[in-house]
Amino acid sequence: MKKFVIIAFVAVSGLFSVNAMAQSKVAHINAQALIAAMPEAKKAETDLQTYAQSLEADGKALVDEYTKKMKEFDEKAATMTDNVKEIKTREIQDAQKRIQDYRDNAEQKVQAKQQELLKPIYDKARKAIEDVAKEKGYGYVIDSSAGLLLVSPAADDILASVKTKLGIK
Repeated sequence: MKKFVIIAFVAVSGLFSVNAMAQSKVAHINAQALIAAMPEAKKAETDLQTYAQSLEADGKALVDEYTKKMKEFDEKAATMTDNVKEIKTREIQDAQKRIQDYRDNAEQKVQAKQQELLKPIYDKARKAIEDVAKEKGYGYVIDSSAGLLLVSPAADDILASVKTKLGIK
C-alpha cells in the first residue's frame, strides 16, 4: 500500500510538472529593430537632433567669447604687466569653466529630452509585445537585440506579429 501511494504521488507530480512546462512557451523579439521601424522613433530622433543643434548653437557664443579672449591675450601678453596677465588668465579660465558647465548642462538636457521623447514609444512597443505574447500564449518573451543569451531554447520570433499589431510594414 505504501508503494502504491508513493507511485501515485510521483505520477501526479509528474503530470503537474509536464503541464507547467507545456504552458511556458518562449518567444523572442529584436526590440531595437522594432523601435527603429516605428515612425514615432524616427520623428523623435529628428526632434532630438534639432534640439541638440539648438543647444549647440547657443553654446557657440561662449566658445566665441573664449576664442576672442585667448586671441587678445596672445596678442597683448608681451606688453601686459603681471597683474593684468593674472586677471586675464582668470577671465580665460572662467570662460573655459562656463563652456564646460554649459556642455555638461546641455548634455543633461539632451538626455532628459531623449527620455521624454522615447518613453511613450517604448511603452507602446512594450504594450504591443505584451498583447501579442498574450494572444499567442507565450509565457516568456526574450529581447534578442541585447545578444546576452549564448544558449537558449527554441522559440518563435514575434517581431512580424508585433509590427503588424502596430501597423508597421
